[in-house]
Amino acid sequence: MAADARPPLDVDELTPTWLAAALDAPVAAVEVLDAHSGTTGRVRLGVSYADDGPGRPASVFVKLAPFDERQRRFVDAVGLGVAEATFYRDVAATTPVRVPRVWQAAVDGDRYVMVLEDLVASGCRFPRPDDQDLADLAGRIVDELARLHARYWSSPSFGDGPLAFARQGARLAFGGGGPFIARAVERFAADLPPVFTRMGELYVQRTSDIAALFEVEPRTLAHGDPHLGNLFVDEDRPGFFDWGMVMARAGMWDVAYVLCGSVPTDVRRAHEQEWIARYRRGLATGGVELDEATAWDQYRLFAVYAWVSATSTAGVGERWQSAAVGQGGMARATAALEDLDAVGYVESRLSAAS
Repeated sequence: MAADARPPLDVDELTPTWLAAALDAPVAAVEVLDAHSGTTGRVRLGVSYADDGPGRPASVFVKLAPFDERQRRFVDAVGLGVAEATFYRDVAATTPVRVPRVWQAAVDGDRYVMVLEDLVASGCRFPRPDDQDLADLAGRIVDELARLHARYWSSPSFGDGPLAFARQGARLAFGGGGPFIARAVERFAADLPPVFTRMGELYVQRTSDIAALFEVEPRTLAHGDPHLGNLFVDEDRPGFFDWGMVMARAGMWDVAYVLCGSVPTDVRRAHEQEWIARYRRGLATGGVELDEATAWDQYRLFAVYAWVSATSTAGVGERWQSAAVGQGGMARATAALEDLDAVGYVESRLSAAS
């Protein structure tokens, strides 16, 4: 990308000239294969070249600002797009986990763009909660999270190095979600077990205090939002995309998030202990020790965040996810709260802090 070019805002700015600069290749034509918008704008582009040079992608996946102006303001306010582009620009090449190949990532103030590998064209698949191999896949996801977290555990780069951005931005503020939870309790309490209302009322009353409990040390580089919809599988290896919520957190944040929010309840119940032990072994392989009691305390605590995230999503209807996706995650996370007595754990922590 030319040094004086600002990241594009709209699909019609993704011209052959612009993409030629981004790919450093003689792009002759581009074709929009698909375009949609959520927390970012997402465009699959087919690419034709003026010659037959090697190693050039026939298609790319471009992420830029949301197409909807209201959604764009929200994303700008919380910094999701800038954080994700910064990750792909500065960090992705050093991560030990599979992420989309980065052809270009740029940030200019509150503007950003990412030109990434087209995972569909690469033959990757995208897992779903009803996949028959999900138990095996969840174990491999835990392995990959252990690799990621061990690499950056207590990294000094979170101070003023390339990971400093992971401790910055409004996307890291978790003290203001009470209204979303209150709305969800009003809508869904009658259809869910009593623990749902108990957790919802506690969260609404003690939002900032519960958010303070989430500030657990030591920290590592967490994906922040690793539900199944943000994962892909390349042959047998899980990979991670949608890094807009990347953050410095205790590693169990990611583990509890995916296991409690995305994995079907019966599968989680059958394998939960095995997966936590597997995560600890993976950390140990990377030189990090996490004792069993601490791991389980953190897992119970961050099951609450998995619930908050899923329930907030369900509470706003179709705004962030489809109703089926949001309510499915909420039901799974509610079952995890009950199984783990996570509400009782949080209540005891809040009482101890009083």
